[in-house]
Amino acid sequence: MSTFAEFLINGISLGSIYALIALGFVVIFRATEVVNFAHASLLLAGGYVTAVLHDEIGFWPALLAGVAGAAVVGAAVEFLVMRRHRGSDHSVLAIVTIGVDILLATELTRRIGTDILALGDPWGDAVVTVGGVTIAETRIAALLAAALLITAFLLAFRYTSWGVAMRAAAENQETAALMGIRLGRVSLGAWAVAGGLAAVAALFLTVFPTPGLERATSLAALKAFPAAILGGLDSTTGALVGGLLVGVTESLATGYQGDLAFLGRGIGDLAPYLVMVAVLLIRPAGLFGTKELARV
Repeated sequence: MSTFAEFLINGISLGSIYALIALGFVVIFRATEVVNFAHASLLLAGGYVTAVLHDEIGFWPALLAGVAGAAVVGAAVEFLVMRRHRGSDHSVLAIVTIGVDILLATELTRRIGTDILALGDPWGDAVVTVGGVTIAETRIAALLAAALLITAFLLAFRYTSWGVAMRAAAENQETAALMGIRLGRVSLGAWAVAGGLAAVAALFLTVFPTPGLERATSLAALKAFPAAILGGLDSTTGALVGGLLVGVTESLATGYQGDLAFLGRGIGDLAPYLVMVAVLLIRPAGLFGTKELARV
């Protein structure tokens, strides 16, 4: 029972990290109706800045610099690239984000090379044992940080003028523009917020028990994509629920991989996508996504 509890708690912690990444997908989609495939590069950029600076200025200032750096990169992508194509078909804009991701990822992987970069976190490999369940302190920190950030975002999304503007833009962009809402500012803020959240996620994806930041770290964003899809790309609540589902599924499938040998090796990596497909077969818009009705 303690083994199951350990896998479950680790899965919830991992899921909270995926929820941060999925929330970035959702924020940009709600503001622009574009699926951002460059999100993996924002995550890698934030982690890289933190890793490079932590020896010189300390961990916490480096983390703030990483969050700010990823936010600036996200805002720059929106201002320099996406804004110039505003009004284009959404599928075209999604393809543009793929091009941006290739460009950013190529440069970042060139800089990282074959190195594995430490981020200088203060937790190290410390663990906590409660009732026979052993949990890494980094997992506890990840859960608390994600809960704090997600709560802050949801409150800002509901009660601040920026949140009201984003909700209006998500409901109907033309009407929102006629009411005086500056869609460009809303989009710019969404990309910046998504970048900042991705940078925090990059930290907790690269600390113990993982060895550090490497070129393949950005692939974690691909695991968060099913979380955004099965929760519903236009639902902030769905990003949270989807992230937790994906994290718990991956943790349990990986932990009990020996008992699932008949399914083949690496079932933990495949499990989130299987869950996504199963949910979409029942609810094509995701668990909390808005159903679109069309008169034919």
